[in-house]
Amino acid sequence: MNALETRIRQIIVASGPLTVGQYMAMCLGDPEHGYYMKRPPFGAEGDFTTAPEVSQIFGELIGLWAADYWQRMGAPDPVILAEFGPGRGTLMQDALRAARALPAFRQALQPWLIETSPRLRTIQQRNLDGEKVRWGESLADLPSGPMIAIANEFFDALPVRQFIRQADGWHERLVGLQGERLSFMTSPRPDENIPDLLAEGQLSAGEGEIAEICPDGQRIAAEIAARLQRQDGALLFFDYGPARSAPGDSLQALRRHRFHDPLADPGEADITAHVDFQRLLESARLKGARTAGPLAQGEFLNRLGLQQRTRALAGQNPARAREIMSGAKRLSAPAEMGTLFKAAAVFRRDGPVPAGFTEAECQP
Repeated sequence: MNALETRIRQIIVASGPLTVGQYMAMCLGDPEHGYYMKRPPFGAEGDFTTAPEVSQIFGELIGLWAADYWQRMGAPDPVILAEFGPGRGTLMQDALRAARALPAFRQALQPWLIETSPRLRTIQQRNLDGEKVRWGESLADLPSGPMIAIANEFFDALPVRQFIRQADGWHERLVGLQGERLSFMTSPRPDENIPDLLAEGQLSAGEGEIAEICPDGQRIAAEIAARLQRQDGALLFFDYGPARSAPGDSLQALRRHRFHDPLADPGEADITAHVDFQRLLESARLKGARTAGPLAQGEFLNRLGLQQRTRALAGQNPARAREIMSGAKRLSAPAEMGTLFKAAAVFRRDGPVPAGFTEAECQP
């Protein structure tokens, strides 16, 4: 039993079971023993690999997308380029390199990383040495002004609450103790307020089915949208999950690139849940912004020029051509990351439609 599990057990004994969201927040963000606070989780040496680590082309295309949107919005100077959940800083590193193709944009940029883990900040500082990057812990830390924001696999790491439909109504799913083991259980009484928290598509759940919500995700999407509506800019985010709200238990843990029991070894494995794109984008529109997508990641990257950039980069690096082409395939192929992962955008109601999306794929 590790130190975090000991702490979780003490809290349960003293105060009762935790909600799934409370448990997830402790596992990922406990200041001393949380997963993201202790060690770098990315790459072959970690527990999972994200798109920027698969291929430099991902970050390069995002950097060029940002430069294009900057031009579409009238080339404001300065402009903030903010990344939420920046991992090791790889995406930002590649995006800034690509931004040099448009010197005026690169000159106008004020890069910011939104990061809560001191350990990951240290890695980001090392990887972005020489770049004038600043750090914050939330949107509130950013200076005012036009902003282009990026988030790759950020929303899936935010805590979710889970509810289970039983014969007498909706109950919250909890984490408690069953004997000596951490175990899932449900609140003893139904909560008549739960249906008000759920999307219409989740209310059709049958008995025994689970519905999830991500309050922090909805709040952050709304806060970003409100800022963009006031000060201009756009948010582009990538994640995995359904385009439409629906019942389902998507809570999962990964350790050393393998699925892991979410209740085993708290703080030692990554815990995530699928992103409900419909709820996030609705939260943004309620603040007055427009949204685009979600669109399959493979389709989106191909629209930005993935295949052309792959061929050019492979031609410049014959010794790495196979690796470069393999990375591009992994990002875009339907059987790999191309369909499971999706791209979506939030932007000012009267702002230009971002590259990679069509007018028909936007909602007011």
